[in-house]
Amino acid sequence: MRARDKAAVSALRSTLGALDNAEAAPVGVAELRGVALEQSPVGAGATEAARRELSEPCVVNVVRAEVAERLEAAAQLTAPAHADRAARLRAEAAVLLRFLDDPGTA
Repeated sequence: MRARDKAAVSALRSTLGALDNAEAAPVGVAELRGVALEQSPVGAGATEAARRELSEPCVVNVVRAEVAERLEAAAQLTAPAHADRAARLRAEAAVLLRFLDDPGTA
């Protein structure tokens, strides 16, 4: 990262965001409707919800989905004008694959 590897930084930032989204608490239908004002929670942290804790297989699945998304997008960029973008997406996928192949060394 010290060499400012833009592909690695981009891949890791977006994957951390995807993991953050995967940890979000599911919202039920009743919660979407809302409640009457007098029944709404009050006070600091009243609307906080505990985040889910992802297991290692869930984390691996999220990272694999990020890799697949990048490779699919790169495959769709066939025009010569998009060669740089496709190469960057493949480089980002390679960074993430290093974490999947050997998590201890990445």
